[in-house]
Amino acid sequence: MSVTVLIPTPLRKLTNERSTVQCSGNSVSEILDSLEGHCPGIKARLCAENGELRRFVNFYVNSEDIRFLQGRDTPLKDGDEVSIVPAIAGG
Repeated sequence: MSVTVLIPTPLRKLTNERSTVQCSGNSVSEILDSLEGHCPGIKARLCAENGELRRFVNFYVNSEDIRFLQGRDTPLKDGDEVSIVPAIAGG
């Protein structure tokens, strides 16, 4: 199964400047492991030491926020698109 992961600009130095990475997995959690295999070090930027997703990074599956789905356990199917979107703060 192939899933397209959209990489935000701040993380592209870990993906050789690629804006998308093809990964395989049946859930967001499995995609994170697959992404780490393709781009070592990226998972540490997306997950805290305890393995939970960092609060300032949002994940979307086909434009649906995984916080309103099943979080890391959100199921994926062939052709899905996972977007990684860093939170933006300002003043």
